[in-house]
Amino acid sequence: MRRFFSIAGLLLALTTAGAAGIRLLTGRSWLESSYLAVITLTTLGSEDVARGDPWAMFFVMMYLVCGLSIFTYSAFQIGQLIVNAEIRGMLERRRMDRQIKTLEDHFIICGMGRMGMAICEYLAERQRPFVIIDRDLPRLEEIAQEHDWLYLHGDATDDEVLVQAGIERARALATVLATDADNVYVVLSARMLSADAQIIARSSDDAAVQKLERAGASRVISPFSSGAVKMARFMLNPSIEDFLEITDARGSELELADVQIREGSPYIGMKLAETDLSRKGVMVIGIRRASGERLLPPSGNAMIHVGDSLFAFGSSAAVNAMIGEQEI
Repeated sequence: MRRFFSIAGLLLALTTAGAAGIRLLTGRSWLESSYLAVITLTTLGSEDVARGDPWAMFFVMMYLVCGLSIFTYSAFQIGQLIVNAEIRGMLERRRMDRQIKTLEDHFIICGMGRMGMAICEYLAERQRPFVIIDRDLPRLEEIAQEHDWLYLHGDATDDEVLVQAGIERARALATVLATDADNVYVVLSARMLSADAQIIARSSDDAAVQKLERAGASRVISPFSSGAVKMARFMLNPSIEDFLEITDARGSELELADVQIREGSPYIGMKLAETDLSRKGVMVIGIRRASGERLLPPSGNAMIHVGDSLFAFGSSAAVNAMIGEQEI
């Protein structure tokens, strides 16, 4: 951008110098002199600027020779800037596409409004991999420059875009588009492409909740209802809610996570009491079996199996380390 302004300043200075010279030598007005300077520089004019004056003729010749050289150089530099920007954009897009193709167990966020932005910030703080899908390319590019987040420019209701985002490999998808109709389409498409992914949808109308659930949403969040329930909980149990707020606050060092036990996990076949999780600063407050059975709270004799989900509470570093052990 600085280079572009330098070129623009050079052209402006050249035109100003030409207009000043023509005015000084021919006595024309500033407006007429500026006009003649521009049409002379661009070789579009046919009027005799010098009017037979030798000094004016010499000035016009020098102005044309120097001006055309500078004008040609400036045009070349501007063209180079445009081409370089296009090449950089193309290379950046290819880099993102390669990174997206390598993602597994990641998150997809459809829509980059205020709610989508808040979700991305929450995931980024916890170092979770995610991809953004949105139709507003300038906003995506602005966000990418500021945060270096992965994104896809496109319509989230398009199956091909969801496939490019890796829906078959994704852990979860959140759709927070502007309308309930668009969110229903995204849920339908995502569920057809992935039977296992968690799909969370925002509903702005309670009447759309049932439609989203029928379309295949794992969870439907109504911001208004959720906010009202949260306020009621604060009224009834302020101390407990304050404690829960700690895990959700930005910059918090505590985290509550759902950790899936996979093949190769060091905890498979062990009793909860036999693990070293408590020594590492992780408290398991619940277990969800692959069958759907929940152990709340689990006893120390509870066995850990492949497919279980452990509700882990502890410092962000300890919980992230536990999650990393499942990805080895």
